[in-house]
Amino acid sequence: MMAKPTKTLEFKFERTIPAAPNEVFDAWLNPRIPGNPWNAAERFLLDAKVDGLFYWTLKGTAHYGRFTEFEWPSQMQHTWVSPNTLGHESTVTVTFKKKGEDTLMTLVHSNLPDTNEARGHERGWHYFLGIFCEQFGNGSPGKYRWEDAHPEEAKER
Repeated sequence: MMAKPTKTLEFKFERTIPAAPNEVFDAWLNPRIPGNPWNAAERFLLDAKVDGLFYWTLKGTAHYGRFTEFEWPSQMQHTWVSPNTLGHESTVTVTFKKKGEDTLMTLVHSNLPDTNEARGHERGWHYFLGIFCEQFGNGSPGKYRWEDAHPEEAKER
């Protein structure tokens, strides 16, 4: 069994979205909405409830976890495992709080190993959340492009 890293990273992201918390919560779980993790998946399974599992692949890379908290429409929490977590469970917590007519969406990804690979989650979440927020704003919604989220790896291909 691999030893758990002693030093870990945590990334926090906040976005104000012009929609009600229940709409944003539901959109975050809808695989048809660009910007959430499920939309970009080549293959996925999603059972969004406490002890429900998810699994998805992107460019052949598996991501999986288990929902540990699920309080519609205010909060969800799940574990997150991928090659970039070195096979260790990290935790993603997403909250949705009413802020006037809008929703303050906060995503915290914690317990990541302190490695360059795990630091890539910061760039990835910024990218996905940017596209997700566009779905609620003016203008044309963004489409997911793997190369935009992973420019270094795209150059190698």
